[in-house]
Amino acid sequence: MERIINKRNLITLASVVGSSMLMAFAMNIFMNEASILPAGFMGVAKLVSMIGGRMGIRIETSIVLLCINLPVAIFCAKKISRRFVGFSLLQVLLLSLFMRVIPVYNIFDQVVLNVIFGGCIYGFSIALALRGGASTGGTDFIALYVSNKTGKELWLEIFIFNCVLLVIFGYLFGWENAGYSIIFQYISTHMITTFHNRYKREMMQIFTKHPDCVVEEYLKHFRHGITVLNGTGGYTGEDTAMLLSVTSAYELPEAIEVIRKADPEAIINVTKTSQFIGKFAQPTL
Repeated sequence: MERIINKRNLITLASVVGSSMLMAFAMNIFMNEASILPAGFMGVAKLVSMIGGRMGIRIETSIVLLCINLPVAIFCAKKISRRFVGFSLLQVLLLSLFMRVIPVYNIFDQVVLNVIFGGCIYGFSIALALRGGASTGGTDFIALYVSNKTGKELWLEIFIFNCVLLVIFGYLFGWENAGYSIIFQYISTHMITTFHNRYKREMMQIFTKHPDCVVEEYLKHFRHGITVLNGTGGYTGEDTAMLLSVTSAYELPEAIEVIRKADPEAIINVTKTSQFIGKFAQPTL
């Protein structure tokens, strides 16, 4: 029971609930009014269903969506973690629930305002789930798997895929809604890359007089290497050490907290790492 009810799982659960509520709000209040076309796996399922309807074949969108999502979810459960996939599926279920609870309501009459506000809230809801250690399913599964393997974010490629899908929608069913939908996808993708910092790297320069204590505590909590350089303080003339370690921006606040507890007088300088070459242990999902 303690393994299930712990701080990490509670944070993920809160993120999933908040994400599903915000996403349902964005869909019912803004996306519905702006007639935004779906993208990702939902867009593929909808497109197959609509093309089938034109050919006189009835194809249920939900069935197509399940057929696409299920094998990807099983694959990610094996390659990433069952915990990650379980919370992601919970997010999808809660989204379906909140979409029934939150009423469809019109706040703005202008399509552009609905697209902008809807894109911001929708993108933030995805980032919230990702920061909590889950996802919103669909193409998020693929993006997280590839990012875990390569250490590089895949959101630009996902955006391009969505644009291609929406262009097909536009060609078959009208360009105006497709155009607004592409703008919506751009805004939501920008929100994700702004708030989801799991794969961004930061270098810490730690100046301390107690390097052994700091290194010991740091390695208890993180799987990253840390280099110790011994030196002398120019002002005090006392022995001191500079510790170097590269961590993810996602783990940075916790890393600083651990270091400050080990040595409250430690000085920490953080710089962004534009490029990192070599092995890097990603935090587990």
